[in-house]
Amino acid sequence: MTPEERAKRSAKAMWADDRASQAMGIEIVEVGPGTATATMMVRDDMANGHGIAHGGFMFALADTAFAFACNSYNTRVVAQHNVITYLSPGHVGEVLTATCTEVHRAGRSGVYDVAITGGDGRPVALFRGHSRQVSGAHFAEDGAT
Repeated sequence: MTPEERAKRSAKAMWADDRASQAMGIEIVEVGPGTATATMMVRDDMANGHGIAHGGFMFALADTAFAFACNSYNTRVVAQHNVITYLSPGHVGEVLTATCTEVHRAGRSGVYDVAITGGDGRPVALFRGHSRQVSGAHFAEDGAT
């Protein structure tokens, strides 16, 4: 199995149980070893009191891309620490894109950066996630599910 196949199979297994991301309308558009890209349209019910995307929804989008990137090796990985910086507002009706890249991975820990961009390509937020591997795998490597 290639690293790309492992990443896609891990993502498929995770997506099946990711009710939170599904409920927010998040889509995983690309996944590879240590990388993932997710999109989300900002709906009316995601707007805050200023009429712009609530930061919690943008955080969730970034966290989803982070989760799929750090789980792409068929090991179960959870977030240990995350931080986000908001740069510009997301707007209702706009599709936001979160692109995650692996910065460092060693032992059971990893560091990942997520850039969220708006529909026009402008930077919306920067997220850094620290991961920690826990026990288990998403699927049996021998081909059984």
